Amino acid sequence: MTSARPLVIEARRLEKVYGVGRAPIVALQDISFVVQEGSFVCLVGPSGCGKSTLLQILAGLVPSTSGEILIEGAVMRKPAPDKISVMFQDATLLPWKRVIENIEFPLEIRGRKAAERRERAAAMLSLVGLAEFGERYPHELSGGMRQRVSIARALAPDPRILLMDEPFGALDEQTRIKMGHELLRIWSQTGKTIFFITHSLTEALFLSDVVLVMSHRPGRIVGVIDSGLPRPRTYDIIGSAEFGAARNRIWQLISLDDDEVAGEGMVSL
Repeated sequence: MTSARPLVIEARRLEKVYGVGRAPIVALQDISFVVQEGSFVCLVGPSGCGKSTLLQILAGLVPSTSGEILIEGAVMRKPAPDKISVMFQDATLLPWKRVIENIEFPLEIRGRKAAERRERAAAMLSLVGLAEFGERYPHELSGGMRQRVSIARALAPDPRILLMDEPFGALDEQTRIKMGHELLRIWSQTGKTIFFITHSLTEALFLSDVVLVMSHRPGRIVGVIDSGLPRPRTYDIIGSAEFGAARNRIWQLISLDDDEVAGEGMVSL
């Protein structure tokens, strides 16, 4: 991550501790990293290591116990919905609203005019390849289509940053692969900065240029893998020696025990 692109996210020595008294739970410890504008960064780590907690802190939804987050150079003190959109594993669409109305919803709560909302929502539907489904209801769509609607809704306010917490985790493998291709197409067209959490090492390497690797709890950044894989990507790249070597390195980092984590040291970019 050495290009001259400006930084949009800076995490500085973040710590998150839950509970008080004799046995507090340290969820995150000494987390530092940066994300450049327009980049696609994935975060991987063992279950329960604090990945979702970190994303919620980045979104301003949960406060850190110590440390700070800078968004475009300014310390984050509250959620910034005009700059950051968040997408979760569940599409969380409003079942009583049509697809077009679901996409309009974040603009509606911001007080945008009806005509402006509809124009923007229609453009986002077209971007995700669902222009003809605007009048449908969520229950009439497949799981992959609902996630595409969720992406369209997240992009509707035109944020700088899209935070994604395992958005394809509940999909079957074939749909997940298709959605990965779709997301790369959308990222290429929009130039958004994407911070993407996944349990899949293959998905992380295929989608991103940089993979941040977390240890088991307390979650710490123990490695930064720059894949160096060329773009555009097809799934043929998964069989390459470069891909296999990078995946093995990620797995080695995830598998570190406490003493080995201490030996790796904290990664601060």
